[in-house]
Amino acid sequence: MARIAVMRAPAEPSSVLQHTKYRRMLRAASELGTEKELERVQMTEVARRAGVAIGTLYRYFPSKNHLFVAVMAGQIERMNEAPQLDESNDPAERVARMLVRSLRALMSQPMLASSMIQAVITTGPAVVTDVDKIDHEFRRALLSAAHLKEPNQEQLALVRMVNQQWYGVVRASLSGQLDAAQAEEDLRNGCRLLLASLRVPELAGQGR
Repeated sequence: MARIAVMRAPAEPSSVLQHTKYRRMLRAASELGTEKELERVQMTEVARRAGVAIGTLYRYFPSKNHLFVAVMAGQIERMNEAPQLDESNDPAERVARMLVRSLRALMSQPMLASSMIQAVITTGPAVVTDVDKIDHEFRRALLSAAHLKEPNQEQLALVRMVNQQWYGVVRASLSGQLDAAQAEEDLRNGCRLLLASLRVPELAGQGR
């Protein structure tokens, strides 16, 4: 009788060697994602380029969606690790500039961006837990840019809407519905409208 396959949770690297292999697999996926569409990327090709056994790749990434969601999670993590140099007094402006920078970074590799976004929107945290990680890290980046250390529920809702708008603008950019200038202007306008209440009163009153 044929054995029924059991879906297991993806493994997490623990040793130095495992972390090295994990990074190689993500790097290989990123490279292939810049060369071809998600449907044409083969897991065997990823394993071969990363120099790992196919079983090792599937141990950490049970599907291509797992793999490319993890690639995007890594990019969002690195965005959070980058120093925040924007000293504007306007939280909405700081958030808008951060979103524009992240949009430009994504659109510099549109095929890879399309694969990552497709992987995220076609799965959910119940299937690929890194989707939750992306949301968490992106929210952390937005709160950091807005200088919100202890946000209330209303502020968290506003940040969530900004996040949703960013995804919409990225998808419209990738589909050709928006050119670069329009996309960036939409992000700035969205932040001004959604985050206007975050302006600090004493700063807003300066210069009168």
